[in-house]
Amino acid sequence: MKNFCCYVFLVWVFFYPFSFGISQGTWEKIDVPTTQYLHSLHFVDSLYGWAVGDSGTIIHTSDGGDNWIVQESQTENEIVDVFFLNKDLGWASAFKYSSLPYGTLLLKTTDGGQNWTSSLYPEENIFINCILMQDSLNGWMGGRPHTLVNTTNGGIDWEQAAVDTSVLAFFPILNIQFYDENYGYACGGMFDIAGVIWRTSNGGENWYALDPAFAPADEVHQLHLYDSIHVMGAGGDPDFGYGVALMRTWDGGFDWDYEELGIQGNEFDLDFRTEAEAWCPLGPRRKLIYSLDSGTSWSQIITPDSVAIFDMAFPDSLHGYAVGQDGAFIRYTPPFQVSTQPEIFATSTKELIAKNYPNPFRSYTRIEFSLPVESLDSKNNFDIVCKTVEFTVFNALGKTILRQVKRNLSKGNYYLDFDASSLPAGIYYYHLSVTIPGNKKPFTTSQRMILMN
Repeated sequence: MKNFCCYVFLVWVFFYPFSFGISQGTWEKIDVPTTQYLHSLHFVDSLYGWAVGDSGTIIHTSDGGDNWIVQESQTENEIVDVFFLNKDLGWASAFKYSSLPYGTLLLKTTDGGQNWTSSLYPEENIFINCILMQDSLNGWMGGRPHTLVNTTNGGIDWEQAAVDTSVLAFFPILNIQFYDENYGYACGGMFDIAGVIWRTSNGGENWYALDPAFAPADEVHQLHLYDSIHVMGAGGDPDFGYGVALMRTWDGGFDWDYEELGIQGNEFDLDFRTEAEAWCPLGPRRKLIYSLDSGTSWSQIITPDSVAIFDMAFPDSLHGYAVGQDGAFIRYTPPFQVSTQPEIFATSTKELIAKNYPNPFRSYTRIEFSLPVESLDSKNNFDIVCKTVEFTVFNALGKTILRQVKRNLSKGNYYLDFDASSLPAGIYYYHLSVTIPGNKKPFTTSQRMILMN
């Protein structure tokens, strides 16, 4: 596997299911200006994100996590969820335990978090776990003891949804998702009592809980909607002998299968980077599990620095972020693929050759390069041939758009699929630099590429 697939910190690799050398990406820990437990994060794109946590903590990044600023939340309460509709408009919920009346403090910003206003949720002893806004006026919140509420005026007023009266209908709600304007799902439950998934097919006018015959013993923390009727839920039983488990439906939530994965722990979140690659954090187990086949099979890895991760997000196929205890923040690096067409480049060159195709392009272009043969060691050891590979993308004004580094690549030809779907049309430049052991100067090349509307 070593000769066919290398991991490089390139945040623009788009992973095709048919690519040669399938592999998961890697995670790195990045320092943030807090040591508080971070409960939730939300990114509106690959650069702009917020994370919230204990003691009223809100931190914000505008460069994909490289740098963070602390925002003033106007509360010392535990902030448990955050949701942003765009770079300016956002909401958050905080549990108010410090003084009577107990309940939820709802926070809102219209300027990206520079200023937050707060209001007390009108009912006492209601604790909001999750927020989902569909636009600036319409949205949903879920919480405990059995709250599923809707707003049509941007959060000024909230109305309890019509939920069936089955035995599992009135349980805490941890997450809400909609596939389209009609089909939606919610999940939750109570530890060691029951996990519950609710469904609606009429835009939330009516919600129905799953049949008790399909209910697991513990909460369902997160959902993934493949489409309106194929859904997967993540949870599990942290008690010894049970562990991580998945719920699956193929008929819109009428019937469910429960599958234990044979991995100790509990899935606290479930996020898909691509149609094939999925990730789940196991919280206090200080591990992540991942699937490369749409959730059919799973493997586990230890988190960077063994941090405890509880919430993660992939704003697109090339960028991933996650947060947890003690101010933990980790960032995802997609896999870097070895080219399936080695004949593209000459094998005797002493120069660094790179090109992208198509060029001009719309949204995506593939950048291909090969390492110089001169980089081989005296024993013709093809395993490790270069010390450092650095890749940078600039816009026409010279501003760095992306920069990543990989060390110790193997001999071969490589490609990267550059996702520019979130960038404006114009001229961009990519610069590749390869440092070889024993060479005083790196091999470098720069090329121009044109992004069209």
